[in-house]
Amino acid sequence: MKKKLNCVLLVDDNESDNFFHKRVIEQAGITDFIGVALNGQEAIDFLTTKWEMGQQESSFPRPALIFLDINMPVMNGWEFLEEYQKWDDVHKGKVVIMMLSASLNQADINRTEKTLGSDCFLYKPLTLKMLGEIMQKHFPEYL
Repeated sequence: MKKKLNCVLLVDDNESDNFFHKRVIEQAGITDFIGVALNGQEAIDFLTTKWEMGQQESSFPRPALIFLDINMPVMNGWEFLEEYQKWDDVHKGKVVIMMLSASLNQADINRTEKTLGSDCFLYKPLTLKMLGEIMQKHFPEYL
């Protein structure tokens, strides 16, 4: 791998899934920083809070990749996307958002395709193979 992603953000209320998905991402070695938000509001807070990870103090976190669950308390995945889409490009940055869900509802898959594009809906659990395919498609310069 040439270089690592700045950050990967997991947005899911299931702590067991977060633990497992974090391990898969660590095993793949694609980033040194994995953020976790337990709902959409925590993800919004994470993305709009200044952080210090070698970036300028005035910059916002810019994960390169977000894995987003659909069904969460406080703010679900769809509500998060609605808020996120309102942001200007400076605050959004170039982020790949993948819906990572256990939902079998075809309407969720169709809505994901309309909102995020095709091939952006993944069934839990995240695997090394899935992560490799995401890297090849969206981040080939990092391989």
